[in-house]
Amino acid sequence: MARNQDRIKPTDASELKEKMVALNRVAKVTKGGRTFSFSALMVVGDGNGTVGYGMGKARDVQQCIAKAVDDAKKNLVKFPILNGTIPHEQKGKYGAGKVLIKPASDGTGVIAGGAMRAVLEIGGVQNVLAKSQGSSNPHNVVKATVDALLRLRSPHDVAKQRGITLEKLFEG
Repeated sequence: MARNQDRIKPTDASELKEKMVALNRVAKVTKGGRTFSFSALMVVGDGNGTVGYGMGKARDVQQCIAKAVDDAKKNLVKFPILNGTIPHEQKGKYGAGKVLIKPASDGTGVIAGGAMRAVLEIGGVQNVLAKSQGSSNPHNVVKATVDALLRLRSPHDVAKQRGITLEKLFEG
C-alpha cells in the first residue's frame, strides 16, 4: 500500500465518495456442501486529490462492502491535481499490474479502463489519458494506479526543490 508518510487522516467521513471496483463470490466446499462468501474491492475519495482503496471479506455482501469502505478510509493518500489533470506523465507498478497515466487538455475526460477509471474519477481527476499495460487483475491495477499517483510531484514542490520560481520552471 502507501508508504506511512504518504497516508493522511480522513478529514470528514461524510464528504468521501465511494465506488465499487470488484465484487467476488467465492465458494468453500465442505462436507456439508458449499459455503458462499464475498470479497469486495472499494475505492473512496473526496474528489479533490485524496483517494484510498480497501478490501473486505464477509458472508454477506453489505458487510463485505462496509468492511472494504472502512479499510479504504484507513488508507487515504493525497496527490497533486493541476487544472483538473495531473502535473506530468507517470508510470506505476504493483506486482504484474503496470499503468501509465498522462495529463490531458481540458474537455478530454477520463480515458481509462475500469479499475483505473474508478480510482482517477473518485480522486477528482477530470482530464487524463491512462493505459493498463500489465495484468488486468483489478486489485493489482488499483494498487499500481495509486502507486503512480503517489509518485506525482506538484510543480510547487519541484520549483521549491530546484530553488527557482514557478514562472521559471515553465519557461523553455
